[in-house]
Amino acid sequence: MRIASTIADSIVDGPGLRFTVFTQGCPHRCPGCHNPDTHDPAGGREVSLEELEGQIAANPLIQGLTLSGGEPFLQAGECAKLARWARARGLNVWVYTGYTYEQLLERGDVDTLELLHAAHVLVDGPFVLERKSYAALFRGSDNQRLIDLPASLARGQAVLWTRADPLAHFVRPES
Repeated sequence: MRIASTIADSIVDGPGLRFTVFTQGCPHRCPGCHNPDTHDPAGGREVSLEELEGQIAANPLIQGLTLSGGEPFLQAGECAKLARWARARGLNVWVYTGYTYEQLLERGDVDTLELLHAAHVLVDGPFVLERKSYAALFRGSDNQRLIDLPASLARGQAVLWTRADPLAHFVRPES
């Protein structure tokens, strides 16, 4: 797999403590992209899935895996393998893409579909500089969607992911 870099303990690429892989190569080249060094498909470095798995497994506090970019769907087969490995270990998997969910379904190739089925949440759509928003949860611009992949694949249409109330499990004292 060709990657630009990894972050071993991200808290901004999805909920909880996450291991983030920035894949190398991106055809979108969104103006204002915060990772322009990932655009060149010949850049970055080659890494084995076993090396990434070892880095993830080394931290027992990791709650999720995030595949970002670059564009993970340029390496959908390898990303799907890593996502399945992570899910088998109880990690939740998020994938960021400049494509829309509908565009990915239209591609119809096996590797793309395997990656969609291996992940929990898809953050889709290009980064749009004019719609940049610090208030957009886990997104760079407010046009991007957080898609619940299992629900979307089951219903045959995009279903948005919503964050559960982090305090819902606490019993609130009566006033």
